[in-house]
Amino acid sequence: METPDNATEAPASTRIADQDWATASAEPQYRAAVVDLLGALAYGELAAFERLAEDAKLAPTLADKAELAKMASAEFHHFERLTDRLTAIDVEPTGAMEPFAKALDDFHRQTAPSDWLEGLVKAYVGDSIASDFYREVAARLDSDTRSLVLAVLDDTGHGNFAVEKVRAAIEADPRLGGRLALWARRLMGEALSQAQRVVADRDALSTMLVGGVADGFDLAEVGRMFSRITEAHTKRMAALGLAA
Repeated sequence: METPDNATEAPASTRIADQDWATASAEPQYRAAVVDLLGALAYGELAAFERLAEDAKLAPTLADKAELAKMASAEFHHFERLTDRLTAIDVEPTGAMEPFAKALDDFHRQTAPSDWLEGLVKAYVGDSIASDFYREVAARLDSDTRSLVLAVLDDTGHGNFAVEKVRAAIEADPRLGGRLALWARRLMGEALSQAQRVVADRDALSTMLVGGVADGFDLAEVGRMFSRITEAHTKRMAALGLAA
């Protein structure tokens, strides 16, 4: 097919989601937002590794202990991928993670599980809320960063494992349902508050969510985003056999 003489090339897309890292990172504020995002994700993966290794001590059987150890290993691999990317874009990983350490440590300290089942619910509910949040953000990232973020958010198998164990425990003792439902609701509130605090404290990251850098992600859309996260939480509670 011939191209007309007066044809012009389509203009390059200005949407971040249509660009690769090399193009998108030319905008300093976008680059800063991605560094924050990768730093927060990396510390979250490191904390998940530590928590799963600790939760393995509460496992009632050797098989359960081995399963959690395998999941912890997967989380650490995700951590390594994120720190490798930070290094590749000339960012020191520890410095990128540092701003998020206290908030995440505070969250885990305030929501320390008292037993094996609470630990499973926390991993399933808490981690899933964080994953939902990051997946929402990923839709507005450049193609290279989006691929990495989605890859490290892959389920390590903890979701199905937690659902199976928690449902079996509730079937064996229905009285557990009320306590675990209250625990999950508390986790939901703490996780959303923590996510909002983290974003509010980082100017570039908050700009990514509410406008400018991220193609006009306005406040109304942020509200809809949190509504979608809440709806997904309700479905996960049902999967666990708990009331939202």
